[in-house]
Amino acid sequence: MISHEKEERSMRSLVLASSVGTVIEWYDFFLYGSLAIFFARLFYPPGDDVAATLISVATFATGFAVRPLGSLIFGYMGDSVGRKTTFLITLLIMGCSTAAIGLLPTFATAGYAAPVLLILLRIVQGLALGGEYGGAATYVAEHSPPGERGKWASYIQAMASGGFVLSLGMVLTLRLWLGEDAFGTWGWRAPFLVSFVLVAVSLRIRLRLSESPVFVEMHKQGKLSKSPVRDAFRIPGNARRIILFLFGVACAQAVTFYTAQFYALYYIQTFMRMPFLPATLSVAVGAFLGVPFFVLFGALSDRIGRKRLSLAGMAAAVLFYIPIFSIIRHAITPENTSYATISACVFVLVIIAAAVYGPYGAFIVESFPANVRYTSISVPYHIGNGIFGGFLPLVSLWLVTQTGNPYAGLLYPMGLCLIGFFITLFWVPETLNVRKGAHTQIVSLSHEAIGEG
Repeated sequence: MISHEKEERSMRSLVLASSVGTVIEWYDFFLYGSLAIFFARLFYPPGDDVAATLISVATFATGFAVRPLGSLIFGYMGDSVGRKTTFLITLLIMGCSTAAIGLLPTFATAGYAAPVLLILLRIVQGLALGGEYGGAATYVAEHSPPGERGKWASYIQAMASGGFVLSLGMVLTLRLWLGEDAFGTWGWRAPFLVSFVLVAVSLRIRLRLSESPVFVEMHKQGKLSKSPVRDAFRIPGNARRIILFLFGVACAQAVTFYTAQFYALYYIQTFMRMPFLPATLSVAVGAFLGVPFFVLFGALSDRIGRKRLSLAGMAAAVLFYIPIFSIIRHAITPENTSYATISACVFVLVIIAAAVYGPYGAFIVESFPANVRYTSISVPYHIGNGIFGGFLPLVSLWLVTQTGNPYAGLLYPMGLCLIGFFITLFWVPETLNVRKGAHTQIVSLSHEAIGEG
């Protein structure tokens, strides 16, 4: 009992140290997303509001587009240099690039140089984030007790949503405190500049962490990959697993997460024309209430399986997205908007996302061999989120604009969830029974699972 209690306390400390950095990195990355509609008038030419909004959302998507490249760069480092070192580097890059956005000139001051600089910094952010998730998820999962890997790894997923909520909360607080005029003039810079302080604190916490025991053991045994990117696609069966996981679980995870967080926000601001403050507050409340469900579903996956919960979330998205957005649409009227109804709908959207995303950390870590795990995790995760998820707001808003149908934008996430459902059902194996006890066994069993042991 004492041993279990010590292990529990140790894991809590480790997860806290890992997830603090993760929530800061997601805060940094999502901060622009929280203000993308607002940035349309600051960094782009005046005149056509719809075009400026779409371009601003496209700039948001730019940061996602380069995440697959970041996953290869930092995946290589994570599998060859170490998990801890790599996610310390990504934290520093993310924090500095975010703070730099707070120092940028606007279009009124610098003309077209302003959006160019903004896009360049979004690219740097995307590269850094491409290395974050693989490092944090691998690090936590490789420390976790065999029967609780879903529970502990799910905190990393929860922190992604936590970063979104923190970014919304920071923006809301400053706009209410400073007022619209001051916030529009200079106050919008503050949440970006705060990143300097947040990163310094999280960096100090992460520096206390030791390297992953799995990585240390592989280093001692001389089993580190000399070329993780090449080996991730050369090891028999691994490339197939990466592709199936990408189009199965990863794409569905990405589109459910970004539908719940960003598309809902952009939809009610752009097409339902709800003012920024009540729209942001309504979404923030729903997203905040949904955060614990990532951990709840992660822990539940330790008992009933990763695959079953993921499939349930995908099916729920296909069945319930249109009814949920119909309720949102009818809750917004000029006479009497029901903010509680909007928050409740966002809450349900987050629960759907959590069913897929909560078990995701353990699911993907257990699916790949240890010596190329950082790379193998990062590639499907960041292609799924960077391409399919990152472009969701842009594609979905464009579909609504082109068709005039308020639900046309949902065809994109629903279609990907339907594809992901069948690929996962038939070709992605359950990993719950990958009960790797000792950390040294994780290395050998990972190889045995792919025919190399």
